[in-house]
Amino acid sequence: MLYLIAEIFEFEGLANLIRYQTFRSGAALMTALFIGLVIGPRFIAMLRVRQGKGQPIREDGPQTHLAKRGTPTMGGLMILTSLLLSMLIWMDLTNPFVWACMAVTAGFGVIGFLDDYDKVRKSSHKGVSGRVRLLMEFVVAGIAAWIIVSQISTNLYVPFLSGYYIPLGPFYYVFAAFVMVGAGNAVNLTDGLDGLATMPVVIAAGAYAVFAYLAGRADYSEYLGIPYVPGAGELAIFCAGIMGAGLAFLWFNAPPAAVFMGDTGSLALGGALGAIAVASHHEIVLLIVGGLFVIETASVIIQVFFFKRTGKRVFRMAPIHHHFEQLGWPESTVVIRFWIISIVLAVIGLSTLKLR
Repeated sequence: MLYLIAEIFEFEGLANLIRYQTFRSGAALMTALFIGLVIGPRFIAMLRVRQGKGQPIREDGPQTHLAKRGTPTMGGLMILTSLLLSMLIWMDLTNPFVWACMAVTAGFGVIGFLDDYDKVRKSSHKGVSGRVRLLMEFVVAGIAAWIIVSQISTNLYVPFLSGYYIPLGPFYYVFAAFVMVGAGNAVNLTDGLDGLATMPVVIAAGAYAVFAYLAGRADYSEYLGIPYVPGAGELAIFCAGIMGAGLAFLWFNAPPAAVFMGDTGSLALGGALGAIAVASHHEIVLLIVGGLFVIETASVIIQVFFFKRTGKRVFRMAPIHHHFEQLGWPESTVVIRFWIISIVLAVIGLSTLKLR
């Protein structure tokens, strides 16, 4: 909104900074952080009153988690509120990428909210049917994919290889939707410990802020040998907003958590990362930058696959963060070590910019 005002009235001097994506990225981060910190206490109090017993805790999960009974969920509403308000203030609202990413974030957030609401209402860890939820996610992701692909090519660019791509044609729409849905559910599976999913999302968003900004610059993209995507630089502001909103939520989600983000937040944030990866033509790199989410998802797939065929478990408990808890690692140890892994993976992902 402020960007459009600056364009219309042709601001000069310090006010002209509003036109720069780097300035608006920093401003979006601070705005989302400020809004999140301000509304956090009231949001948590409201959720605690309305939910009563809070998020249902699995009886078959780690016994240490039983002490978390009564902690309210749906904290993702705090994240979405601070993020979307910050975006409306600082982003160029004429950019189609902005609306596509906001649609995925809000759409997945609504789906997650319905799932969380069902769990709280039934006092059960079982929410909306998995098939129904996936169908809704693919509908939202499909619409976003249609908006994004109208602005970019249908080529799948391969990292580490300059100028090499796989032309997917119409199949790219399906691929793009799959990336968004897959990212949303991967973050959702990771969200099992206090702060475990939040910080890796912030780290991944920071990496993609760099990817998006460079992809949106013709000079930098040519120098680095990455695909040039006009308008993608605006998504650096979106990434910064995710970072600010995520850090604000982490203030209240730090152990012992005063609130859980729930599916409302995890699905929305994961879907947002997937949409940004598609729009910036850095889809494959998401497997590296978001490698922790991939590991968590793979652990569940491996566990289910082998248990159904052999009756034996590969891990003591899945997702894999519970496996380490069962090995005796304190929750804070698991969380911090997984954060470190996320930082290393993000650095490796960023290195693909020059390894071409």
